[in-house]
Amino acid sequence: MNKHRVAISAVFVLHGAGAGSVATRIPWFQDRFDLGPTLLGLVLLCPTIGAFVGMPLAGRVAHRLGTRTATRLMLALWAAVFALPALAPSPLPLVPLFLLYGVLIGMLDVVMNAHAVVVERALERPVMSGLHGLWCVGSLAGGGIGALAAQTGTDARLHLGAMAVALLLVGAAAGPFLLPDTTAPDAPAPRRFALPTRAVAALGLVGFCATFAEGASANWTAVYLIEVTGAGAGPAAASYTFFMLCMATARLAGDRLVRRFGPVATVRYGGVLAVAGGVVVVTSRTTLLSIPAFALIGVGVAVVVPLVITAAGNASASPGEGVASMTTITYLSGLAAPAVTGWLAGTVSYPAAFVVITAVAGLMTVRAGALRPRTAPSGTLTRSPLPEPSSPSEAPARRTG
Repeated sequence: MNKHRVAISAVFVLHGAGAGSVATRIPWFQDRFDLGPTLLGLVLLCPTIGAFVGMPLAGRVAHRLGTRTATRLMLALWAAVFALPALAPSPLPLVPLFLLYGVLIGMLDVVMNAHAVVVERALERPVMSGLHGLWCVGSLAGGGIGALAAQTGTDARLHLGAMAVALLLVGAAAGPFLLPDTTAPDAPAPRRFALPTRAVAALGLVGFCATFAEGASANWTAVYLIEVTGAGAGPAAASYTFFMLCMATARLAGDRLVRRFGPVATVRYGGVLAVAGGVVVVTSRTTLLSIPAFALIGVGVAVVVPLVITAAGNASASPGEGVASMTTITYLSGLAAPAVTGWLAGTVSYPAAFVVITAVAGLMTVRAGALRPRTAPSGTLTRSPLPEPSSPSEAPARRTG
């Protein structure tokens, strides 16, 4: 495997592991700072607000520094502040510290995906889906370590502090192997706030639908099983893990599917699977069928977001600008999905909510043509050629999708 791909893979794993680690220690924050549900909700909203502030600016950072340097810098800065919220002496500093955490993790999200677009161009074959699959693997690993730390009573300051050191060390080791990129001399600077172009907006609709179906299913599968199918707490909780494992597996296999079928057909086939899963969820209302049906929704939408991120990076004046727009759209969808699903479930019913989610997956299928490859605009980031392979087996494969 090419060293540049290994390096960016490590960054995705680190990003996922960090996010998974923090998620498992939220109860510790609640207990330590005696936060009620309202205050805890406000604190947990801060990283999202910070990400929304940072993401539109990240494209400009990637343009100024190059995606390689920007990725190394943002990873180091994020690692440096990673454990600071746990070290807060009182609840009040949690707000600015989690805002800062959100800005940096959001900016890292953009620049590492922009760099992945550069690597994919150089390799001349799709790799984005596999990278997002590795993010899922990292998140599961980080969550597992966090759960073990919580179970053994390890103080979150020690746990997150050790994780911060690991992020710094592994990031520093991987950074020099990231692929150098060069910007064309006449490449225009991204806008300060990267509003989507028409092409990116069309892609954004596909990404919005995929993220909506994913977010609604991931957040509500356990509740749906309990409220609608009468499942016990154990099977309901296990359904989420099964859902995420199936998504991770699909993303790890996604690049091979894209090479074989192309991005448009891959999204359409995935959309058919997601719609089929939604139909079973709505009509069967039994635990035995609903658990694999929810997983089918996850498998169907798993590769869509990596594909639209790549397409947006290639459809914009610079990868950073396109990726910034797309990640902002998908973050918005991820925020909206659980709330809209809850409102529909409370107003009408849980099955009615998933009728809407199934329709959203259907819209994603219909609009899949937006991912049809198009000529990159003038002034885009130029391809950085890979070093000559030392043997024929190391030569990058040509894109077939």
